[in-house]
Amino acid sequence: MSTSRFADGAAYVRGRFVPMSEATLPVTDWGFTRSDVVYDVVHVFKGGFFRLEDHLDRFEYAMAGRRIRPPEDRDAIRAILHRCVALAGLSDAYVAMVASRGRPRVAGSRRPADCDNHLICYAIPWIDVIPKDVQERGAHVWIASTPRVPDASVDPTMKNYQWNDLTSGLLEAHDEGFDTALLCDAEGFLTEGPGFNVFIVKDGRVSTPDRGALHGITRRSVLELCEELGIEAAVEPIPRAALEDCDEVFLATTAGGVMPASRIGGRILGNDRPGPISARLKQVYWAKHEEGWHRTPVLPLDADEKAAAERAA
Repeated sequence: MSTSRFADGAAYVRGRFVPMSEATLPVTDWGFTRSDVVYDVVHVFKGGFFRLEDHLDRFEYAMAGRRIRPPEDRDAIRAILHRCVALAGLSDAYVAMVASRGRPRVAGSRRPADCDNHLICYAIPWIDVIPKDVQERGAHVWIASTPRVPDASVDPTMKNYQWNDLTSGLLEAHDEGFDTALLCDAEGFLTEGPGFNVFIVKDGRVSTPDRGALHGITRRSVLELCEELGIEAAVEPIPRAALEDCDEVFLATTAGGVMPASRIGGRILGNDRPGPISARLKQVYWAKHEEGWHRTPVLPLDADEKAAAERAA
């Protein structure tokens, strides 16, 4: 399948499976014009989804919260994700499910209820939010001056495309020569970064913010690992000043797993390398993947699907 037209990834758009290059939206879709969309991302590692049902739970929660109802139900979405990965022939993949408000059926309508909601799914080769070589030396993270959008305005527990504040933080970070950024809220409490949760370590204790952040599936996995390894961990308020006093910082996301940092702003952590607890959690996270932790094998194409894909190649 690697030489097929799906070699760069496979997508499901408007009820059809197409190559990524053909996955398009009308310019009047509210998912594009208003960021009126929710989404989720699950990764595939060595032919298996990681925590697929947890991602589907969170996707359903976000769709319900935003009152976006595509015609496909949970079982259909699950099957579509499997087929996207199988069509692309990917062993390691970044797999997205997206629910968009769509376009109004009534020309010029400003009523969300007048829109035809729809589902988009796609599978593309693995993505690391922080490149692997940067993870090895530890990410250099800028503390952005841009505050996180308030939770009361945009609920961060519903994964969404409102990234203006996060992108502004990234622009700051790159201007200063850093790899990525962390954002605090208007009250000065740590929240998250562009596409990842954050953890700090102080005196052997791990903590992650209780506000302004997605309830990440990798974040949940880290908390489970801490319990398993006997590491004290908490979800709690973290003031910005804690970044000036902590021993370690690491980031966590579906697209990269546990990603240690070695610099926070102008501060060098430890010996300018990933700290011991961060490194231990990263090692165990991937070791448990190898063991099949929370694994759902990707379903192969059946004979008819495979034949159709080969004919289209």
